[in-house]
Amino acid sequence: MAGHFEPTSDGGAAIALDEVEISILRSLAVQLVELIGPGSEPASGPPPAPASDPGSGAGEGPQESPAPGGIDEELAGIEGVSWPPFGEGPTEPPADPALARLFPDAYGPGPEGKPDEKSGGGMSSCGDDAPGTPGASAHESSAARAAEVRSASAEFRRYTENDLRARKRADGLAMVRALDGLEPGEQGAVLTLAPDDSRQWLGALNDLRLAIGTRLEVRDDSDSELYRLPDSDPRKPMIMAYLWLGGLQETLIETLMP
Repeated sequence: MAGHFEPTSDGGAAIALDEVEISILRSLAVQLVELIGPGSEPASGPPPAPASDPGSGAGEGPQESPAPGGIDEELAGIEGVSWPPFGEGPTEPPADPALARLFPDAYGPGPEGKPDEKSGGGMSSCGDDAPGTPGASAHESSAARAAEVRSASAEFRRYTENDLRARKRADGLAMVRALDGLEPGEQGAVLTLAPDDSRQWLGALNDLRLAIGTRLEVRDDSDSELYRLPDSDPRKPMIMAYLWLGGLQETLIETLMP
């Protein structure tokens, strides 16, 4: 059970974690919850880089400043932020790229689409066509389609984003709570998840990778450059964390498969 999830007899999963790994996971999970937050804008700044290779167990992990009242007060402050019941959500996608990746438009190319794709496609080439010509008609039709897509996405977001944010926050908090329940010794600790807990962890791991990958502008996990960064590259700690989280996610998925 070294560094990856293994299935348990009850359909859950288990993994051995050392103190550094626990610290890194908890730090990232707390910041994910703060990033998701109830407002339309993110918490300031991206997640910090771990101070060591998360897969090696050497060195020190990110240091946190505990809340004056301890862990319970710290989490109570995070959990206490919520939305009005049955309140309508925003209609525009978040301005922060990481949040836009977590909460993409329901319709259209998404946050990584090209400008002409987002506006309906093929519009720039016919902007000078005279009214009544085939080019102008195509332009008008494309603009109308783009407007319909934006309207449908806004309406869908209005009634779903708050619930989605609440679910993602719950997933992140479940990760924090599970890690806080561990009592690591010299050999670390074994984290055991029930099937429902595994699904929440899977959601949180996915969101962490999306957020970190967006910050680092990662487009393809198979890019060999990710594995050849020199130690002097400031991106390397977070790239290592990103790849490590991917391994956790992959092995956790395998434990949920029949």
